[in-house]
Amino acid sequence: MERRTSFPTSTQITCASWLPIPTTTVDAHDVMPIVLGKTVADGTAGVLHLASYNFNRDEFVSKRGDEEEEEEEEGEGKGEGGPVGIAVHPGGDGVVVSFPKSCNCRYFELDDVKSKLKISDKVLSPLLGVGPQKCLVFSVDGCKLAVGGEDGYLRVFEWPSMQLLLDEPKAQSSFKDLDFSLDSEFLVSTSNDGPARVWDITKAVPLATLARDQGESIEFCRFSRDGTKPFLFCTVTRSGKASITVWDMTTWKKLGGKNFFDKPISAFSISRNGKFLAIGSIGGDICVVEVQKMRVQHLIKRAHVGASITSMEFSSNGRALLSVSTEWAARINPIHCDADWK
Repeated sequence: MERRTSFPTSTQITCASWLPIPTTTVDAHDVMPIVLGKTVADGTAGVLHLASYNFNRDEFVSKRGDEEEEEEEEGEGKGEGGPVGIAVHPGGDGVVVSFPKSCNCRYFELDDVKSKLKISDKVLSPLLGVGPQKCLVFSVDGCKLAVGGEDGYLRVFEWPSMQLLLDEPKAQSSFKDLDFSLDSEFLVSTSNDGPARVWDITKAVPLATLARDQGESIEFCRFSRDGTKPFLFCTVTRSGKASITVWDMTTWKKLGGKNFFDKPISAFSISRNGKFLAIGSIGGDICVVEVQKMRVQHLIKRAHVGASITSMEFSSNGRALLSVSTEWAARINPIHCDADWK
């Protein structure tokens, strides 16, 4: 059985993400911080917990040390419900979190001295009382923030000024996924039952609608990250089978696809260097795919036994995948890959 490590908790993990750390840090490749969104008490309180993963010891540890109780909470959102979305600024400036019951998005800063998250004095006024926001993502350069709501409303802001760059009330029926292109010029959006659309952020207009065959559902999306090949990768489900399909970013035409699962895909991720994709299934399996040859590099069966994986993210050093499901909380899945990836 594949080795994997779970975050020890009795509460529900709703979202999680790696936190960026300075490359000058001595143990940058051995210990990496993680932020986890949790639901506590009767489900009315949302909590952010700061932890870290030690690659050498293969374990989650408290950010403050092993002696601290894992249930010690940091950054509570009382009465706001468990966090449903999280976006970590790539430069380490902080974390934007969406809370469902209050319909607010809040900004948390990382206190390097105390190694904890705290609610920032910066109030995201345009994102207060706007309804539950399912998708939040920063651009690669950290200069833009895109937010997609359950009501299909798309907003793109300049960061940190929060100047509105794109405002589209009826962008989708309801959002499923969002992703910025490497140059931050384009944004792709998908929904549960609608088309996938590409947006030109500079012109603040829809640029293209991705073609799909009858019976196909385009669900998750990631732009290429290697800086040389302008591709858009999307997961497509048809007749219960799931594939990764590729579009050319110069023409927005479909180039082809390949099946990897006989069950629907529930999560999608791309490595920072763009060499690998990862898909998670509704049955809890994970498949890591080499982009260049579109072949399976690593298969993790039953990573979340019988549970739908809700989110995944590669660590910045490419040595592991952080995955989340409501039944099995957060797990670290070590990835065995070629030396040049590391």
